[in-house]
Amino acid sequence: MTIKQFEDKPLAHYSYAIISNGKMAIIDPSRNTKPYYELAEAHNANIVAIFETHPHADFVSSHLQMHKETRAQIYVSKLVGATYPHKTFDDGNTVTLGEVTLEAINTPGHSPDSITVIATDADRNHYMFSGDTLFIGDVGRPDLREKAGNMKAKREELAKSMYKTMKTKFNHLPDSTIIYPAHGAGSLCGKNLSEDPSSTLGRERTENWAFKNLSEEEFVAHILKDQPFIPSYFGFNVDINKEGADNFETSIAKPPFQFQINTIDNNDTLVIDVRNQDDYNKNHLARSINIIAETEDDKFETWLGAIVKPEEPFYVVLNSIKDKNNILNRIAKIGYEKQLKGMMTLDKSSLLNTESINLEDFRRQTNDYTIIDVRNKSEVETGKFFEKAISIPLNDLRDSKDKIPTNKPIVVHCAGGYRSAIGSSIISNLIDKASVYDLSDAVEHFKN
Repeated sequence: MTIKQFEDKPLAHYSYAIISNGKMAIIDPSRNTKPYYELAEAHNANIVAIFETHPHADFVSSHLQMHKETRAQIYVSKLVGATYPHKTFDDGNTVTLGEVTLEAINTPGHSPDSITVIATDADRNHYMFSGDTLFIGDVGRPDLREKAGNMKAKREELAKSMYKTMKTKFNHLPDSTIIYPAHGAGSLCGKNLSEDPSSTLGRERTENWAFKNLSEEEFVAHILKDQPFIPSYFGFNVDINKEGADNFETSIAKPPFQFQINTIDNNDTLVIDVRNQDDYNKNHLARSINIIAETEDDKFETWLGAIVKPEEPFYVVLNSIKDKNNILNRIAKIGYEKQLKGMMTLDKSSLLNTESINLEDFRRQTNDYTIIDVRNKSEVETGKFFEKAISIPLNDLRDSKDKIPTNKPIVVHCAGGYRSAIGSSIISNLIDKASVYDLSDAVEHFKN
């Protein structure tokens, strides 16, 4: 048996391929099918099965497209209520893949319809594909289904389900079982995920808080405390994944492109500018928000889906034509390609520019500025950089105009500079009565 782990770094998502005797199964595939097909070709394998551990909230899966293109069978829990062609895969159900047996365990907690897939090879080695149930160092958050999917579930109920799952569902598996989760550090599907891409059940039983000897009340209190924010697009993606997404290549081919322009037809439509901060500050269109997408370390997908609402139309400004396909791919990961009205590069015209802050003046006279802290609530609770800063989490900023005083110049900061670029550009669109500055990475000089 061969197991291949695929990593989508910006979303901290792991998907998997299992190959045995010329047959391949895919678990929790990303939107783009190409990497899985390339692997199948390299191993001369046929893709015969696709497993969805649950309807994902943070990315769009390619399970339906892959089924149509390969005729592979999709397996998913009956509790999903999936509308695409599938076979149900629940407690006790098994699928044979070459010399490997794949078995389902219903593991509710992150969602009411989550399953874990256990692969057992000919030598009785066990491999756990735990989806968003068991992570390395943590478990999946239970608060995403209150606003998503046709099966509503309260966070307290799911937290109790997770407690039962951790107490009862994995006891029959040996410590040597290798765990392959659907997410790692940086995902918003949990709060304290490890950087490690895999682990063993024995290690997690020793180190993971969720295996500790806690009462149900203690477990529920811990899992519900300090969970990260929920981006706007999460419920939208759950609904897409319950139905199955449209063809990836066809979808990203539809948005039009314009080369070297200085205006757009509809000035009321939101513009997302993905260029670096310096280029944006020098020259940008009105109504534009600077969500940087230069590298895989930039959480562009997450912040696009947090700032732009599902079905809200928007344009994208690129740095170069060379970036077009990459940015389209990243937008399509969260199913936003249908609301993308067009993409463009800018010419050298003098458009809007952003003035840089005078750091010395700010340092000497901090009280002469309104300071907006766009970090998450849990970050602010660990300590403020400026005593009088107004805390407005970045994902709430577009709806917080009334909370921002305009009697002083406004300075926006986060923890490192990426989010403050987004925040300052949002506030510039909201406020026309005060100067708006981005503290950017100079925030490091003001940390205690």
